[in-house]
Formats: sequence, C-alpha cells, structure tokens
Amino acid sequence: MPLQRPKAAPGWLGDLAGAWIFYSVLPLGAWPRPRFERIARFAPWVGLVIGSLQALLWWASVGRIPVAAQVALVVALGLWLSGGLHMDGAMDTADGLGAGPRCLEAMEDSRVGAAGVLALVQLLLLRAAALFSLAALVPALVPFALIAASVWGRMAPLVAMERFPYLRPEPEGSAGFHRRHWRGLGRELRPSLVLLGFWAGLGAVGAWPGVLWSGGLPALLVPLGLGRRLGGHSGDSYGACVEWSEALALAVMALLVVLGWA
Repeated sequence: MPLQRPKAAPGWLGDLAGAWIFYSVLPLGAWPRPRFERIARFAPWVGLVIGSLQALLWWASVGRIPVAAQVALVVALGLWLSGGLHMDGAMDTADGLGAGPRCLEAMEDSRVGAAGVLALVQLLLLRAAALFSLAALVPALVPFALIAASVWGRMAPLVAMERFPYLRPEPEGSAGFHRRHWRGLGRELRPSLVLLGFWAGLGAVGAWPGVLWSGGLPALLVPLGLGRRLGGHSGDSYGACVEWSEALALAVMALLVVLGWA
C-alpha cells in the first residue's frame, strides 16, 4: 500500500509549531508542519514550557547545590532554551537607544556596543537579585515566580504589536510578519486566557495571587515605554520587551515579598 501523507494540521496548530521552533531550541517532530504567521499569540505558551523547565531544575536542585549555583543554572537554562533570541534583541535595542539618530543603524549592526553589554549585565543582575531575594524569604515561591515571569515576559510583545507601528520596511525586518498577520490584541490574547485562568486558580487556593499577577505590570509598561522612545517597534525591541518584562516581573515579585505582601 502506498504511504499516506500526514493530514495537514489546522492553521492554529501550525502557528503553535512555528512558535515552538522560532522562540525556543526545543525539538519538534515531523508533524505538525510549522507555519510562521500568527505565532506571537503562542509565545506565552512557549514561555510556560521554558519557565516550567527552569522551575523543574530549581526543584530538583534544592538542598543539593548552593543557592548561588541554582540561580546561575536556571538563568543560564532560560537563555539556552530561548536560543539567546530575546537577549540579542535586548542588547541591540540598548545599542540603538544609545545611538540617537542612528538608532536603527546601530540596532542592525551585528557588533555589540557598550550599551548592549551594560543591558546584558543589568538584566542578569536583576534576575539574580530577584531570585536570591525570593529564595531567602519565600523559597516555595521561586518555581512559580519563574513560570509566571516567563509567561508575562512573552505577553509583552503583544502589547507592542498592538500599540505601535513596525519600524522597518517589512522585507528588511525579520519580524515584519508579526504585524502583517496581526488580528488585534483581543484575538491574539485568546490562547493566553487559559494561562491567566491558571493564575486565577492559584489565587483561589491562596497561592500568592497578588505576587504572581504583579508580573503583568512590566509586561504592559515596558513595551509602551520602549515604543515611545523608539517611535515604534522592531524584532529587536520585541526581544527587549521579553527580557526586560521577565526580569522586572521577577524584581516586582521579590519587592512585594520584601515589603511583606506575600
């Protein structure tokens, strides 16, 4: 009998597969075939997987290695699982912000400038400080905070895509397809409603609801702030939105814990 071709996947499943391989280095089988159209709507789900793997590593290493090593390993794991895609964008965006009128030219340059290096150091230190604080004050919260921050960080570009134009002509921008297939924030957020329901469920059982929800504040303010400074967004600044929102989400959660709100 002749071999049958696998059935074509629904469009949403193709977009989910596209998000999986675009936003992570995690392997994907031969089916479904990835499609690169409305993949940004599934980025928070990829963030859920990445954050869960970081949380699993944290759980598995509690009491076995020093906290400093735990922090370094979970941060490194997050960078590796994302392929450094978002951090590269954050560094390029920092170089662009420091270049004034030559912003887009600096962001396009493959060489990393002083502003990009400073952004990298600040992001890593911010994550480390937040995780150290959480581990010292409410250790059980750390895995949940890692998952929440990873999800919130990947919601931030959706706000950027909704509120601001794309800075580059589409043929020149590797992320121009996001805007080309955009259907409005309401529709693009639908896959994330399940994740928001998960936070609500945690709140219902008393699992630090305010702390986990607080990560949404950077996810809103970071894309708005960057968009106003740049006059729009590009693929690089979408990545910067992810990195800064995720790091600041962890920082806000840690601050609430320090203030005794958890």
